[in-house]
Amino acid sequence: MKYLLSIVVAVIMLSACSTQPKEGVILMMETSKGDMKIKLYDETPQHRDNFVKLAEEGFYDSLLFHRVINKFMIQGGDPESKGAAPGTMLGNGGPGYQVPEEINYPTLFHKKGALAAARTGDNVNPERKSSGSQFYIVQGETYNDEKFNSIEKRYEEMTRQKIFYEVLEGYKDTLQALQQSGNQEAFMGMRVSIEEEVEKKLANEPKQTIPEEVKEVYRTIGGVPHLDDSYTVFGEVIEGLEVIDSIATVGTAQGDRPLEDVYIIKVEVLK
Repeated sequence: MKYLLSIVVAVIMLSACSTQPKEGVILMMETSKGDMKIKLYDETPQHRDNFVKLAEEGFYDSLLFHRVINKFMIQGGDPESKGAAPGTMLGNGGPGYQVPEEINYPTLFHKKGALAAARTGDNVNPERKSSGSQFYIVQGETYNDEKFNSIEKRYEEMTRQKIFYEVLEGYKDTLQALQQSGNQEAFMGMRVSIEEEVEKKLANEPKQTIPEEVKEVYRTIGGVPHLDDSYTVFGEVIEGLEVIDSIATVGTAQGDRPLEDVYIIKVEVLK
């Protein structure tokens, strides 16, 4: 039975990714708050072709924007949201497959209007595979140098934490033995050695910074730079940015679901 299920899932994924390539795709997403014209990137062909396939099947028609956060993003694409009753928890639905990541930073990044694929977290999805259908469109906000410095410091802290756990693994048994023996002085000395090793390794790591040309877009247009290099951006809104603002500012209930249903009427492939 498990073998049969694996075959079924594989067939679904194959059919999702084997559509005829469609370069230079432009879509019209008609919503209850207005229309958005969207360009899909050729640099992310698997996401592009999958989105086109679902659009042509009418998959997105009548689905809700089930998660909306002002100055951040609007999210949709959960098939369970179609006709969902108020208070229903949404966000776990999909077509039964994932799409391999096509992260292409800094060429493609989370500026206002960016279309990106939702996904589960790194702890359960280290390969950063995208949801087969759920997406989000960036609203975000503008950034200044102080905010950029804060993000880059966060990058450094994340790198430090990663190195710390890698170094700690080599000392784990020794630390446990010292703790059990009650030799607090040696235990604290070992901690100092670990911290020194971490800082030494960190100094040799290339610093993760935001390219200046990307910063300029975030200064003027806005977006959400802290999501960059973690999620696949595969398109952008080229007309109708005001619709994003209209959706993002609606009142929401628990789980960031709009109090008033905001939905996709249809997604039409224009070319």
